[in-house]
Amino acid sequence: MPHRDDDYRRGLAFGTSAYLMWGAFPLYFPLLKPAGTTEILAERMAWSFVTMVIVMLVGPGLGGVWRVLRDRRQLGLLAAAAFLVAANWGVYIYGVNSGHVVESSLGYFINPLFTILLGVVVLGERLRPAQWVAVGIGAAAVAVITIDYGRPPWIALVLALSFGMYGFCKKKAGVPALDSLAVETALQFVPAVVAVAIVGGQGSLVFGTRWDTSVLLALSGVITVVPLLCFAAGTRLLPLSVVGLLQFLTPVLQFSVGVGIRHEKLPTAELLGFCLVWVALIVLSADGLRAQQGARRAARAARDEPVIV
Repeated sequence: MPHRDDDYRRGLAFGTSAYLMWGAFPLYFPLLKPAGTTEILAERMAWSFVTMVIVMLVGPGLGGVWRVLRDRRQLGLLAAAAFLVAANWGVYIYGVNSGHVVESSLGYFINPLFTILLGVVVLGERLRPAQWVAVGIGAAAVAVITIDYGRPPWIALVLALSFGMYGFCKKKAGVPALDSLAVETALQFVPAVVAVAIVGGQGSLVFGTRWDTSVLLALSGVITVVPLLCFAAGTRLLPLSVVGLLQFLTPVLQFSVGVGIRHEKLPTAELLGFCLVWVALIVLSADGLRAQQGARRAARAARDEPVIV
């Protein structure tokens, strides 16, 4: 029992650290100005690859990476994942640095609802009634915010779509976390270098012109990889129910930064939309916990059932 408690505490520390770091991103990316979105994204991808090379050489080595590169199915899925997460990063950087932190946080609030919908549309899964209620409330929330904005909250929707599909591709690939991230960043490296060269050719490259911004751009690889490694470690040690609840730390912190620190406006209609999203997430979390408790009771009853010979 003490060993299990130690695992739980370590998993909680890793998981909480990952979501707290992701939640602090809206404070980090504005520090990279005057670099534009394209340069920040390209530098982030390039330095993430450099960081992962160091991690793999110090840690497990490249054996798993070579196996993935020889498997066309896994490589194709991870190539799609690399594109999707790059799109997610780019839209998020744009959202944060253009004063849309609150809308960006909405994307990660509605991501669990989108993931459920993805399971229905792509995998043919059947939802429990409470899950349908949560998705319906979430759709109503997006409609309210759309009416308030006069346009769909496209930053939030693209973030939810890209991250949901990224998770789907990673799950289908079935590659260990470190090997997967190494392959993804390797696939992003050449496009990143090309993008940096284009920005430099246009005379807009900030890296190398200001030492403080250059250091922060180089560190973007570390701040990308470290929370992902913490997340991978946490999910191995924690029950899914705990991981599911921890994931809301990130958008809550992002929302708090947008409203409390960046002083973004939050009209009444938009606040109503967010409240609906939060209600949907409460319904979804309560239903998930109830389903897991039911599954545990059923498993316990099956173990205790006498065997008839």
